[in-house]
Amino acid sequence: MESQKTITDEVKIDDVLDRGTIVQILPTKNEFREKLLSGEKLRFYWGFDATGPNLHLSHAKNFILMEKFRKLGHEVIVLFGDFTARIGDPSGEDSARKQLSREEVLENVKRWKEVVKPLMDFQDNVNPPKIMYNHDWLSKLTFEDVINLASNFTVQQMLERDMFENRLKEKKPIYLHEFLYPLMQGYDSVAMEVDVEMCGTDQIFNALAGRTLLKKLKNKEKFVVAATLMANPKTGDLMSKTKGTGVFFNVSADDLYGQIMAQPDEMIEVLFINVTPLSLDEIKSIIGANNPKEAKMRLAEEITKIFHGEKLAAEAVDNFMNTFSKGGVPDDLPEVSVAQGTKLIEMLLVEKIVISKSEFRRLVSEGAVTNMDSDKKVEDPDALAESGVYKVGKRRFIKIKVI
Repeated sequence: MESQKTITDEVKIDDVLDRGTIVQILPTKNEFREKLLSGEKLRFYWGFDATGPNLHLSHAKNFILMEKFRKLGHEVIVLFGDFTARIGDPSGEDSARKQLSREEVLENVKRWKEVVKPLMDFQDNVNPPKIMYNHDWLSKLTFEDVINLASNFTVQQMLERDMFENRLKEKKPIYLHEFLYPLMQGYDSVAMEVDVEMCGTDQIFNALAGRTLLKKLKNKEKFVVAATLMANPKTGDLMSKTKGTGVFFNVSADDLYGQIMAQPDEMIEVLFINVTPLSLDEIKSIIGANNPKEAKMRLAEEITKIFHGEKLAAEAVDNFMNTFSKGGVPDDLPEVSVAQGTKLIEMLLVEKIVISKSEFRRLVSEGAVTNMDSDKKVEDPDALAESGVYKVGKRRFIKIKVI
């Protein structure tokens, strides 16, 4: 395989570092920038625990950022935490995560590998991204190995983490295996002997654990590059599956376009910067020259193009204008037959109209689920399905026939 030299162009490097996606670099941004300018080929990695099958645009931002460093000529590893996902990262959680079977995790990984293909060039024959699995090394550690790793950290260090402090105050349990998670993520850096770990800002503690272990066990330094979690700048709410604020991209072009159009106006610039390939000058021009709806339509088209191509993106624009802007129901709405006595929430989950029970309950509480034939809002989350066209949220429709 032909080797590739790294790109040391200051403008291209600064475009990645200063765009706004990266919010913290450890030990320092200047040291990292100098390393990139040196021409040395670095080994980057980002670890993903595939705890569910669906990915939203905050996940997409991570793969897009990795691809930028790969295009600069560096080695990039996509690490699937098929071992760590079974334990569950406690970062930001007010209770222990549900432990998954390896089969469940691998099924999610299979889905992830397919849907991220538009974001990274896995077919590059010179410097393709690599995929690795941490079960390959974590499953081989002995109890003695774990004790040796644990000896590099204190209980006080673990308890200083916000989510553990909060649980102590609220008298909620902290499980011992949750203390071990940073050790496992940290050991990933050792096993792959990386130069750079990329992560979200919620993962900095775990990434620094890896920096400690890499220095201790391999006498090797590691940079930590932390990216934004894409929060709403007005409310501080993160893009989240459980809160129903995630924009999922493993959906049809029409659905993706509609999801973006349903985002609050304050998310326009956030999504432009972190997901689209447009320059900062182009983004500033679009936002400055248009009202929020027009800017959002351009945003929705740009993002839909990434995942579905120009043709389907253009069709999604037309369909949106014909359906939602004119207040109508889609002409080609398929009819779904359900047995009498079926709960509405059950069939909406099966048909992927909603992605979780919590999202459905939130929509019901907001008065955002309506049977358009009877013009009645659904007020009970456990309501049975009735025949008719349902509008769910601002942009989702389904036609139900009860048999």
